[in-house]
Amino acid sequence: MAPIHVLHGQPTPEELATVLAVVQSRAAAAQAAAEAARRAGAGPDSAWNDRARRLRATPRPGVSAWRTSGWAG
Repeated sequence: MAPIHVLHGQPTPEELATVLAVVQSRAAAAQAAAEAARRAGAGPDSAWNDRARRLRATPRPGVSAWRTSGWAG
């Protein structure tokens, strides 16, 4: 972590320790969130793993079912 400089005032050691604890915990939380996002990935690896693909309407039997079964949808 980069050094922290006090620009104004004279903080007590307790106040300085409190500020440093907060800054460290925020940095650790941000790092943990970034690591979790990296592990989760941005999306499916390929179209085969895409769950939205399973939500496609299934062909229904009917008069023109044989004709429409080959249409992309």
